[in-house]
Amino acid sequence: MKSKSARNCAQGFSFPNSGVSIRRNFNIVSRRSLLATAASLALSVVALPAFATNWWTPTPYVSIGSTVHNVRNFGAVGNGAMDDTRAIQAAINSLPSSGGTIYVPAGTYMINALAGISLRSHTRLSLASGAYLKAIGNSSDRSWVVKAWNVNNVEIVGGGVIGERNSHRGSYGEWGYGINISGSSKVYVHDITVSDCWGDGLLIGATGWGARMVPSYSVTLNHVTSTNNRRQGMSITPSSQVYVVNSSFTNTHGTAPQGGIDIEPQTQGRVSEVRLENTTLSSNTGNGLEVHNNVNGLTLYKVTAQHNKGFGVYTGGPTNVSITGSNLSQNYLFGVEVSYGTSHVTIANNTINYNGDSWFYAHGQSIFTLGWSPRDIHVAGGTSYVNVYNNVVSPLR
Repeated sequence: MKSKSARNCAQGFSFPNSGVSIRRNFNIVSRRSLLATAASLALSVVALPAFATNWWTPTPYVSIGSTVHNVRNFGAVGNGAMDDTRAIQAAINSLPSSGGTIYVPAGTYMINALAGISLRSHTRLSLASGAYLKAIGNSSDRSWVVKAWNVNNVEIVGGGVIGERNSHRGSYGEWGYGINISGSSKVYVHDITVSDCWGDGLLIGATGWGARMVPSYSVTLNHVTSTNNRRQGMSITPSSQVYVVNSSFTNTHGTAPQGGIDIEPQTQGRVSEVRLENTTLSSNTGNGLEVHNNVNGLTLYKVTAQHNKGFGVYTGGPTNVSITGSNLSQNYLFGVEVSYGTSHVTIANNTINYNGDSWFYAHGQSIFTLGWSPRDIHVAGGTSYVNVYNNVVSPLR
């Protein structure tokens, strides 16, 4: 008798009218209703594989100056009431041209996010355990707590950054950032929590447009937690060599797309060489990961995407995508949606099962009920060079 525990057995994925050279398989009990729901939540995503040379490391070298300034010596109080923006900025501005370390002791430092804290090159922002930079409530559609704009060799470490979603005045806008890295290179962010932002927890992207556009380059996030943000856990726009490791992007909710990570350069520029490793994208109202076009070279390795109310991973037009060794399970829509325009994709050696849960919840059934239709991997028409093999997928009746 044929085993019901599936390993890419014509039951966990499908390739409708795609011309992909792999066995046909996929979705849940009501495939048509799931596809309709999936289409409405298809927020666009792109994925890519890493290149032959390992450009990534979890602990990159950044050149930081030797001077150390304590923000308390510049008037910062950290009592959760006083505006400490000017004092912290004064500490940064007083560093020599060679840069240095800005030390922030434990406390809650209120930040005017309409101005934000602007970092300089060769500078480390070091937050003690129990140190938080917290945005003061505002009514603007756009704000930033920490900015790394057009700088290089920057490190942001420790403590937490808290946005103003709970004190925002009004309902307009969606661009309130915790950490905004734009047009910068050799940036290392680690061992920090970013939460409660009106927009995205973090942004990695470019400054300027057209010939004056400057993308970010060589950005590493290690042990970063981004949670309870309103629009995205993190957005990635024009940049290259972005490495995210040992991190989590969870519980995004409030305004669309509401994803864990959104890679969406659109027409501003191009994203290339993004690697997500040992990272969790879970319990987001949108997709765990969504990737749009104009993205080339995305690798997911040992990524967990679970309990998202959209897709675990959605790709809408990227090239060179590799998903291996990952667990994409128990999402409301497909575990992986490979949508129109996506090409050169490998999905191999993953656990991608018990997805398509929206139908089961709507009908009061356990998500572990055996279904009649594949529910885990969907490859749409208009895709090319998609290889799917050796994945553990949902068993069928």
